[in-house]
Amino acid sequence: MEEEAAVPVSPIGYYFNSSMMSISILCVLEIEVAIDDSPAFSLLHDVFLPITPRFSSIIVADQKGVKKWKKVEVNLKDHVKVPIFPLGKSPQFYEKCLQDYLSKISMEELPQSQPLWQLHIIKYPTNNAAGTLIFKLHHALGDGFSLMGALLSCLQRADDPSKPLTFPSVKTRAILNYSNNMHSMFRNVPRFFSSMFNTASDFYCSIVKSSLVEDDQTPIRSGNDVVRWGPRSIATMAFPLHQIKQIKVNLGATINDVVTGIIFLGTRLYMQEVSKESSNLNSTAIVLLNTRMLRSFSSVKEMVKPDTKSPWGNHFAFLHVPIPNFTDSGLSDPLELIKKAQQIIKSKRSSLGVYLTAKLLEAVDKLRGPEAAAKYVHGTLKNSSMGITNMVGPMEQVSVANHPVKGLYFLVPGSPLSLIVTVVSYMEKLRIAIGAEDGFIDSQKLKSCMENAYDMILKATTSATTT
Repeated sequence: MEEEAAVPVSPIGYYFNSSMMSISILCVLEIEVAIDDSPAFSLLHDVFLPITPRFSSIIVADQKGVKKWKKVEVNLKDHVKVPIFPLGKSPQFYEKCLQDYLSKISMEELPQSQPLWQLHIIKYPTNNAAGTLIFKLHHALGDGFSLMGALLSCLQRADDPSKPLTFPSVKTRAILNYSNNMHSMFRNVPRFFSSMFNTASDFYCSIVKSSLVEDDQTPIRSGNDVVRWGPRSIATMAFPLHQIKQIKVNLGATINDVVTGIIFLGTRLYMQEVSKESSNLNSTAIVLLNTRMLRSFSSVKEMVKPDTKSPWGNHFAFLHVPIPNFTDSGLSDPLELIKKAQQIIKSKRSSLGVYLTAKLLEAVDKLRGPEAAAKYVHGTLKNSSMGITNMVGPMEQVSVANHPVKGLYFLVPGSPLSLIVTVVSYMEKLRIAIGAEDGFIDSQKLKSCMENAYDMILKATTSATTT
C-alpha cells in the first residue's frame, strides 16, 4: 500500500485531471448477441483489475500538493452501471436511448473518491447490436494505446480463443528522438534547412495558437468554453479498410493521410453547407500523435516491462494541422485536399516543433506548477476547431465472456473542443465516430458530408487510375 502511494501521477495525467479539464475515453463495444451480465463481476475482478494498479487506485495529493496514485479496495458495484429503459420498444427507440445515454455519461465526471473507471451495460437491441458495453476510463489512467491494450486483455478471438489477436503493422515514429532526427537531417543538407525552418515555424505557431490566437468561429467551433461539460451529439460511420488501402496505394500516401483527407473534406463540405462564408475561414485540427517507438501493437505485459519502447501511460503529442481551405478546385478534384493534408502532416513530422513544445510544457510545469501547464494545454485545445485521434484495433473478431463483438468505436469527452473525430480499425473496417457540441453541430449532417467526401475521393481515385 505504501509503495503504491509513492507513485506520482504523470504530468499529462495531471493536466487531464485538473481544474481546467477532466477528459475521459468512452470505448463502445457493440455485442452481437443478447447480453448475459452474470460474468461481469468475475471478469472485472479476475482479469480487468490485475492489468494495472491504476485500476485499483485513486488520485490523492500529499502535503506538498503533489498528486499520487493510492491503492484502495475496489467495490465493483460502484463501477458497474446497468441503466433501465422502457420495455418492448423498437431498435430505433433504443438507438436514441443509447445516444442520449452516451451524451449523459459524457457530461458526468468520474468520482474522484473511486478508481477512475466505469462499465455500463446496455441490455437493449439497437440498430447495430443486440446489446452494448461501454467502458468509461479517465485519460489520467493512460492514453488510447494503453487503454486499448487493457481492454483487449479482457477479450479473446471469437474464432479460436487460444490464438493471439493480430494487428495491422505500424511504422516506427521517431518524431521526438532528437538525435535520430539530427543525424538524418545532416545526411541531407537541404532537408536539414527545411526541417529547421519547419521546426521554428511549428514551435512559434504552437505558442501563438496555445496562448494568443484563436481559430475563427465557424459551424464547427462555437468558442464556448463550457462545451466541455455540455451534451454531445454522436454519430458513427464505417468504411471498408481494403478500399482505404487502395486509395492509399493509388495516391502514394499513408492510411492516416487518406483518413485525414476524408475528415477534412467532409468537414469543409459541412461548413460550406451550413454557411458558405465559413468554408474558407481559419480552422485548425489538433491531431494526436503517439510518440512511442513502435512497429506494432503491444500487449499490456510488454507495456509494463522496464525500458520498453511502448510504455504504459500517456505518451502522445499534439500536432497543429491547418484544415486546407475549400476552393472550387477542391470540389472538382477532391484528391488535391488529400495531397495538401499529406504535405502539411509530412512537414510537421519532419519538424522538431513537437519536441520543443514538449520541453516548453515541462518548463512551465517546473517554473509555474502543473495547473499552469494544464491551462496551457487547455488553451491549445480551446483555441482550435477540432480534434482527431486514432487507434489500431484487432483484425479478427473478438469476444468478451463468449459475447462476440460486432463493432467498436470510441469517444473522447471532457475537452473544450466543439468537435472531436475518432478513428479505429476493426475486422477490416474503419470506424469513424463524431462527438460534437449538441445544439450547435448537426452530427448527422456532418456524418452525411463525410460519407459524401469518402465517395468523392473513392470515385476520383478510381477515375484517375483508369485514365
